[in-house]
Amino acid sequence: MKISVVGTGYVGLVTGVCFAEMGNNVTCVDVDSKKLEMLKSGTSPIYEPGMEEMLHRNLQRDRLDFSRDLNKSLVGASCVFIAVGTPEGEDGSADLCHVLGVAEDIADHISEAITIVIKSTVPVGTCDKIEQVVSQRLEELEKSISFTVASNPEFLKEGAAIRDFMSPDRIVCGVNSKKDEQLFKELYLPFVTNDPSRILIMDRKSSELTKYASNAMLATRISFMNELSRLVDVVGGNIDSIRRGMGFDPRIGKYFLYAGPGYGGSCFPKDVAALSESAKQHDIDLKVIKAARDANLIQKQYCAKKVENVLGPNLRGKKVAVWGLAFKPKTDDVRETPALEIIQKLLQLEATVICHDPEAMDNFSRLIGDNQHIKYARGSYYETLEEASALILITEWQEYRTPNWDKIEKLMSEKIVIDLRNQYSRNELEKRNFVYDCVGRPV
Repeated sequence: MKISVVGTGYVGLVTGVCFAEMGNNVTCVDVDSKKLEMLKSGTSPIYEPGMEEMLHRNLQRDRLDFSRDLNKSLVGASCVFIAVGTPEGEDGSADLCHVLGVAEDIADHISEAITIVIKSTVPVGTCDKIEQVVSQRLEELEKSISFTVASNPEFLKEGAAIRDFMSPDRIVCGVNSKKDEQLFKELYLPFVTNDPSRILIMDRKSSELTKYASNAMLATRISFMNELSRLVDVVGGNIDSIRRGMGFDPRIGKYFLYAGPGYGGSCFPKDVAALSESAKQHDIDLKVIKAARDANLIQKQYCAKKVENVLGPNLRGKKVAVWGLAFKPKTDDVRETPALEIIQKLLQLEATVICHDPEAMDNFSRLIGDNQHIKYARGSYYETLEEASALILITEWQEYRTPNWDKIEKLMSEKIVIDLRNQYSRNELEKRNFVYDCVGRPV
């Protein structure tokens, strides 16, 4: 099948590369010439395990191309995926200007029947809007071309996106025609040959809402556990024990029950806000969703305050080591990362901050801007600890899980560890006379 994908951001690139991997002929379209040249050379602009190997393979086998030419990409294509950004507006709603702009461009260039598939995360009713935009534009151009619009939201975890696309737990497809239902089955059957029932066909509005509802539910679980961890910090107990006690209940399950410094990234914060705002436009007050968002903001502030409580109100002349800058492991994404709140607090306390992250240091440096009091350890993460007064773990990369504490003791000037991911053993560190603090696991 010939496929066009508009947008080479995270979602568009993963979508295009994975469809090509299954033998389809894919053209990914973007307006960023610099990014297109990188991709044509086999270099990925994002860090995602497995991406560059798959990118190279499909470029070499002529199944994948990158272009600015939307018109050429649409010739002979069965479908065109819209995978451009829907950034959060000032009021929290999803900004659809890029999506609707692409829809109008498609109308300008199509010359034969096609299915327009919305891969971007969009509010309920967006397929209807795109249908209107394309129909109006075709009428203005006096073009009589049949088209359909379908919804196919992505469910990709950063750091595991290739695996998620190639072995999906479900594929949600919103259609209003048998033709599009058949197209999706043909397109996705190779990904679910052992269980075709994972292709879920539904109406377009249900499909659009499924994406938001899924992310809002996960965000709510995280926020719930973080709120509970704050209570545990005061009354006693162990949030890890509570998590295990809850997780064995099959009605609850064990996933997304880990306390930490708050969620971040490109999806949860934006999608929770967009769902809440979308409901507000229809005079529906989603109190649980709003509370999850508020609780997440409070958790980030709480962890920043925890750092101040442990280290004191004045850190002038002191070095603090920070491990982890990305919002989660296996990605270089620093959007809405909890590290920003923590490091801004350290700078406010006049500390010198020495950071390490396996992939996200460049992105974080751009995010926070130039500051003489922030330094980045480009070699080993142990470099951050030389004469450091404290170590703060923010992102739970695997390489941070079992550090050499003998080595750390010799490097640090003071023995303080603030573990915001509950990775380390309190007993082990306190035997070594470290001051140890974490989230929801008080003494």
